[in-house]
Amino acid sequence: MNRGNREPAVEYATAGSVGIVSLNRPAVLNAYNMAMRDEMYAALSAVRDDPDMGSMILCGNGPAFSTGGDLTEFGTAPSVVAGREARWRRDVWGLLSSLTKPCVAAVHGYCVGGGFEMALLCDFCLAADDARFRYPETGLGMIPGVAGTQTTPRLAGVGRALDLVLAGRWLSADEAKDWGLVARVVPARRLRKEALALARALAEHPPDLLARAKRAVIEGLELPLSDGLALERRLATTLPNRSARPFSSSREIQ
Repeated sequence: MNRGNREPAVEYATAGSVGIVSLNRPAVLNAYNMAMRDEMYAALSAVRDDPDMGSMILCGNGPAFSTGGDLTEFGTAPSVVAGREARWRRDVWGLLSSLTKPCVAAVHGYCVGGGFEMALLCDFCLAADDARFRYPETGLGMIPGVAGTQTTPRLAGVGRALDLVLAGRWLSADEAKDWGLVARVVPARRLRKEALALARALAEHPPDLLARAKRAVIEGLELPLSDGLALERRLATTLPNRSARPFSSSREIQ
């Protein structure tokens, strides 16, 4: 994913059956630009299409997870139509949210704007104890545009979501956990290790089992209880009887 001699904006590696997608613009706190969009789309597609990948970790290199969109690139598309067409061709957020394989966000430092939204599109958010969360968009004349207005109230409730989206409140890692936005908080030095342990445990399960469980939970949110129960029953009763796949240590990253 390296173009020419520059450092890749996204690094992709594997640890056995875990795909590791690392945002790699540390000098600008992993601000999201067009190069990152293209390379992240390629990395997520690799996770989706590789039958040996059972789960994924999304993390950030350097001092922060991500500070969201790179403001220096705003308005640089040749036209609004061209910019919109490029986003549709590479719908990174749609691809991330539609992955059937479990995704673990490993968040440290600043997790702001689109970075915050990116983390909430993952199935699990593990936060280092130094993580800080915020939506600054309204102060910049925008609204969150990477699903934050939808994921946040579903996890934290409407009142808390409005406090974040409208007032731009900062949250510590512990507050984010208390609000239901973070699954667990770990010491910063153990973040990658804890995320890898969780992703490896998830990857040991049959992929169809995990995909069905995710579908039952996510689709069920939009259904009346009776329809949700019917969806759960249908997914459970048609599940093939397969044993969990053994963990493979090939292409291992320590």
